Amino acid sequence: MCFEVLNVLVLGGGLSGISAARLLLSKGSQVTLVDSGDSDRLRAETAKVADEGGRVSLGEQELPAEDFDLCVVSPVFALDHPWVSACRVRGLKIISELELGALCWRGKMIAITGSKGKSSIVKLCSDTLNMAGITASPAGNYGIPLSYLALEKPELEWAVTEVSSFQMEHTEDLSPEAAILLNVQPDHLNRHGTMDCYKKLKLKMFASMQPGMPAFLPEDLSSDDPRLARLNIQHFGISDKFEWHWQKGYIRGQFNGRQIAVDMRDSWFDNEIFGVSASAAVGVLSFAGLNISQIEEGFQNFSPLEHRMEQFFCSNRGVCFINDSKATSLSAMAAALKMVETPVRLIAGGLLKENLSENIKELLTRGTKKVYLIGNCCRQMFQAWSDTVICVESGTLEEAVKASVNESEAGETVLLSPGTASFDQFNSYCERGERFKELVREVAD
Repeated sequence: MCFEVLNVLVLGGGLSGISAARLLLSKGSQVTLVDSGDSDRLRAETAKVADEGGRVSLGEQELPAEDFDLCVVSPVFALDHPWVSACRVRGLKIISELELGALCWRGKMIAITGSKGKSSIVKLCSDTLNMAGITASPAGNYGIPLSYLALEKPELEWAVTEVSSFQMEHTEDLSPEAAILLNVQPDHLNRHGTMDCYKKLKLKMFASMQPGMPAFLPEDLSSDDPRLARLNIQHFGISDKFEWHWQKGYIRGQFNGRQIAVDMRDSWFDNEIFGVSASAAVGVLSFAGLNISQIEEGFQNFSPLEHRMEQFFCSNRGVCFINDSKATSLSAMAAALKMVETPVRLIAGGLLKENLSENIKELLTRGTKKVYLIGNCCRQMFQAWSDTVICVESGTLEEAVKASVNESEAGETVLLSPGTASFDQFNSYCERGERFKELVREVAD
């Protein structure tokens, strides 16, 4: 049951902040939503909060001086943000929009976190539950705030919730019925500082789970963390020594004393990269009550999300184009390179979030014909990789697409997998991916 408070400060006028404000207003709270930005779009988007009785304050540089009982923050607000620091100085309790939504959510929850692959597994689990006649919705970092779900769709049985490290910075009370940590690889270190801090935020998701609840961990992660001691630990990977494992064409496991073998042949997940994560999904769906045939139906009918290894075009010359703009880390780029079996012309670069690793150089030798570099780290990547593979500093996505299309040959793949954030040249990875698709369709035959 959601708590009620008298006077709440909500930081951020994006979708998370608006959803939190509206949920609180529905529970009888007084709400002030504050954002430093001010635009026609932002005024239009936050108007619903004002219409429902909240106060909206845009273009602010300082927080309101009045006393508040609680502060709810959107994921964009880091621990060291001046407004967050000011709230701490005041002694104000701070929680995330995710935690607010969880406290008010009436149904059950599957929580999924990790460095890569979260959204696809969230979509797989949610879609499969719905196909089996069990009402569910994706939520959280996936794009639908949990607060919105708690307000607008409280009748659903499950919230399949993508949990980010940003959200966990301000979350202390999250108690899903089942949880998955897909992987821990370098990401967002420009915000979290160290891998140790980043890993702790990922494991924090399990801290408030009830004893005996299933927690799914990757094969390379030890379960000796004290936050995991009370839980039903289920490891997943490739080896059959783990509770859940992928082997080409099948995912196998054991549930309630019986052996499970899920046929996933020819599905989008049947490969070395996605198969391991999918084995965790099979485990969690089994715990949610689905049988083998229901899970198999989910695999066979899965439609992948845009910008994630999205093969969207093949030219008359037999060249395939893959949009993997969501690859905003080097580990995601590495996964993409492992998945593509044909010779690759790679478009990479943007706003680098981590140090360049030797692992990428080794992968580039396995079948990458040429690398077309764009964005802020263009020169840095050229200096790191040009002794291993042919590289060219294209600078812009337009130039990279034009050159890669002109130089590509039958049987090759042009792959956009930047390995970086997009904010040096685009507003989001989505915009970057859409622009890539537009350019390809304009110049490829």
